[in-house]
Order: sequence, then C-alpha cells, then structure tokens
Amino acid sequence: MTNQLLFIGNLGTGEIIIIALVVLLLFGGRKIPELMRGLGKGVRSFKEGVNNIEKDIENAAEEPKK
Repeated sequence: MTNQLLFIGNLGTGEIIIIALVVLLLFGGRKIPELMRGLGKGVRSFKEGVNNIEKDIENAAEEPKK
C-alpha cells in the first residue's frame, strides 16, 4: 500500500507552488485571508456540531441507567 494523502499523493512541490500561484492570481492577496477565516469558522462549527452530537449520544446512553 502506498503512502498517499487522499487525492494529493502524486503532487510534488512544483505542482503545489503552481496551484498556490493560480489561487493567488484568481482571488488576490486580500481575499485569501477572508477565505481562510471563513474556512476556519466552518471547521469550528462542524467540530462543535460533532461534539454536541457525541454529548447527546452519551446522555441518551446514561438516561436508562438512572
């Protein structure tokens, strides 16, 4: 089995630099921090949702015991 990261397993350093330059050209220097901030908020929201679901499951499992 090969050691690959999802779909980026075959990308080298040169390809990653080219992709980063294209993203910079498309969105500009001012938009990238906003995009990353939005992505961070989305990930945080997703993690909070997962934690809430886990707590609900744990609470539901403890209720019949009482």
